[in-house]
Amino acid sequence: MSVSLSASAVGLFRARFGREPDGVWRAPGRANLMGEHTDYNDGLVLPFALGQGIVVAAGRRADTELVLCSAQEADETVEVALAGLTPGQVRGWAAYPAGVAWALGAAGHPVPGADLALDSDLPAGAGLSSSAALECATALALTGLTLAGPSDASGSPPTRGELVGLTRRAENEFVGVPTGIMDQSASLLCQAGHALLLDCQSLETSQVAFDPDAAGARLLLVNTRARHELTDGEYGSRRAECEEAARRLGLSSLRGLTDLAELAQLSDPMLRRRARHVFTDNQRVHQTVALLRSGQPDTYREVGRLLTEAHASLRDDFQVSWPEADATVAAAAAAGALGARMIGGGFGGSVLALVPADAQDAVMAAVAAAFDREGWTEPEFVPAVPSDAAHRME
Repeated sequence: MSVSLSASAVGLFRARFGREPDGVWRAPGRANLMGEHTDYNDGLVLPFALGQGIVVAAGRRADTELVLCSAQEADETVEVALAGLTPGQVRGWAAYPAGVAWALGAAGHPVPGADLALDSDLPAGAGLSSSAALECATALALTGLTLAGPSDASGSPPTRGELVGLTRRAENEFVGVPTGIMDQSASLLCQAGHALLLDCQSLETSQVAFDPDAAGARLLLVNTRARHELTDGEYGSRRAECEEAARRLGLSSLRGLTDLAELAQLSDPMLRRRARHVFTDNQRVHQTVALLRSGQPDTYREVGRLLTEAHASLRDDFQVSWPEADATVAAAAAAGALGARMIGGGFGGSVLALVPADAQDAVMAAVAAAFDREGWTEPEFVPAVPSDAAHRME
């Protein structure tokens, strides 16, 4: 995260509120190496935090108002009364920080009145979890302001693990998006140079060393600029289909599926495809972790193969890919990428490519040429470096 982004948020705070902030907090976006649409099926995921994210400059208020402004919404200031705050009361981008305040209060944690000024270098709608980054940065800011304020707070501040659950609740219940727990976990728990192995059933986590650069490879995010929205119903439909598949199999979730042969019990071919993706992607997480921990010379070539295999599963079995993503994966492979796949909820957003360092320029050129041939908006190439979790900035 660049210092300039922090300076921008502080400058916006000064301009909008006429004083200095009490502190500055940042939370990263995330890319998911492996395990897509498995989190809400109690499965396994392997995300890592990005160097790009959201910064919040925050100052405590004497009243019980939450006042929000964002560099991405230059002319808008949103005022939210914390007293009596309920789901559905706030719409648009402001619903995410307002939802965090609501979730903290509902869990019995004191929430101070606060002025928040936000800035981001995460492209919104690119499948890089800008919403979770906003929630997590807000959560750290509000709890940080509480600890720094008058000593009228009772109880202990929430732990990182508790904040994962509270920020997810904000998105699920206040904003109304039925996401799993991966995005908030990545933003709050990841470590630089590692991916986070998260078991979404037990909530157990472990850090997995992940340093492509040391192996002569690079991670490249391709923002296809096809707009990604989780609130358009398709994400919820996939979740409902998975729940129905599990119900027909007599399982509490698809995590309980232990053998592909069990899918013969599903008479609906669409439900079979959904369940097959979840099962095989859980297996790919296991395989990727084993590869990364093995230290074998061909580790990253094999991880790349699994990435491309996962994309085919998301495209064909889960049916959440989109034309720009499919073209990106194909063009990257033809130009020498080790592998690539769409990431995020689908229907728009970004592709993660693993490429040899000496092929990066060729891959970018090939993808850009493919977009030009189709007359699509030029893609954005974003470096992806496994980075640290959310924290207070100096």
